[in-house]
Amino acid sequence: MVTAEQVWEALGTVNDPEYPLSIVDLGMVYDVRVTGADVTIDMTFTSIGCPAIDMILDDLRAAAATVPDVGTIDINVVWSPPWTKDRISTRGQRLLQLHGVVN
Repeated sequence: MVTAEQVWEALGTVNDPEYPLSIVDLGMVYDVRVTGADVTIDMTFTSIGCPAIDMILDDLRAAAATVPDVGTIDINVVWSPPWTKDRISTRGQRLLQLHGVVN
């Protein structure tokens, strides 16, 4: 049986191409729902004009598909609430500081 926790863990392996951390640590994934074997992911991007949208969506689908027994994977790109730096996890903030991205 597929669990949301398994999917969250898999999504945590998807790194943002601009920052040295995962899209989960960046706070770009808003929700993961599992119904039977089917997965629905709500996520956003740091900007509407992000040039890596298609690449990140492909990586997200591929990561979710690594969870055993996953069926369909639906990704909803949402813009509300908008992404802000406040969504970055504590771990993500530490990693960005280590890399000199934020103070």
